[in-house]
Amino acid sequence: MLDGMREETVTELVEGLDPDDRVHLLGEMPASVAHRVLAGLDPQRRRATAALLGYPAGSAGRLMTPEVVSLHAGGTVTDALARVRRAGRGAKTVYTLPVVGPGRRVEGVVTLRELVLSPPDTPLDELVDTDAPWVRATDDGEEAARLLGDSDRIALPVVDGERRLLGLLTIDDAVSELERAESEDVARQAGAAPWAGHYMTAGVLSLARSRIVWLLLLLVAATLTVNVLQYFEDTLARVTALALFVPLLIGTGGNAGSQAATASVRALAVGEVRPSDVLAVMWREARVGAALGTMLAVAGLVIGTALVGAEIALVVGVSLVAICAWAATIGATMPLVARRLGIDPAVVSAPAVTTLVDATGLVIYFTVAQLVLQF
Repeated sequence: MLDGMREETVTELVEGLDPDDRVHLLGEMPASVAHRVLAGLDPQRRRATAALLGYPAGSAGRLMTPEVVSLHAGGTVTDALARVRRAGRGAKTVYTLPVVGPGRRVEGVVTLRELVLSPPDTPLDELVDTDAPWVRATDDGEEAARLLGDSDRIALPVVDGERRLLGLLTIDDAVSELERAESEDVARQAGAAPWAGHYMTAGVLSLARSRIVWLLLLLVAATLTVNVLQYFEDTLARVTALALFVPLLIGTGGNAGSQAATASVRALAVGEVRPSDVLAVMWREARVGAALGTMLAVAGLVIGTALVGAEIALVVGVSLVAICAWAATIGATMPLVARRLGIDPAVVSAPAVTTLVDATGLVIYFTVAQLVLQF
């Protein structure tokens, strides 16, 4: 959108934005352009923008708006409304009002609705919600956004290390952050690099670059499957019918693992499980996978018997149970281990799980065949 616009026009556009939106736009520009645009802002806007840019990328401080109306503890509803009228025009929102004490330490929040509906002489201290959640400017932005959504509020105070008020995280910025995080997770789960841009206006090479790294890694990892097939070449030579069911088994195992991985990433994202729950998750998914495998084994037995006879069908049925249980366990466990190691769980994408399950699933299949067929 900014391509072809004069720098003066861009500066005017940036000046008209809220501080948090201004920071986001500057972050999308080349560093040299962002520096010149920042230098062209008026001193007040430049200081406010530079303060937000000083916080780590992806932190709550980058998302907050410093343009906030704060109320001083100890006054009345009349005093509070008078302050809102005086200072509210320059604020992004006046619906959530932090209440501060000495040193601008946050003591709680009060809503505009409570002020409007309360008698004018009501002490402000009687209306303050002292249990209202708050976040630090250095907290992770995605986690802060989820906290705001879980608290059923439209804004949260953002404070420094000594709980002094710095700004507000508003619901619109929280939603934008969650959408961005969701887009990144979807890309990583699909085996592509996170990419922020319009799909229809993106160049073919740009889209290809966002996908090629993972495809190359998965191509290398897929050589494990080739090695497994080479190792069990004698088994295939003795019973060539086993080869008929290789696509069925590795496809089913990959799908089961992908389902479990997606469920695990989602449970981690919303706080339903933690890395410390890994053993409970493994036990749970092993049972889920075994149940799914048993149901699929019935179909496998019928298909196998019709095509190649009962003996091979038994191998397929037993393998389906074992592979599904294994795939679900691995798929659900890998995101938890990734989080424990400080890696984004979404990086442990469905293609990565599928590639691993393909190779290990073949080992299970041919091992079962050797045991059942006794050779």
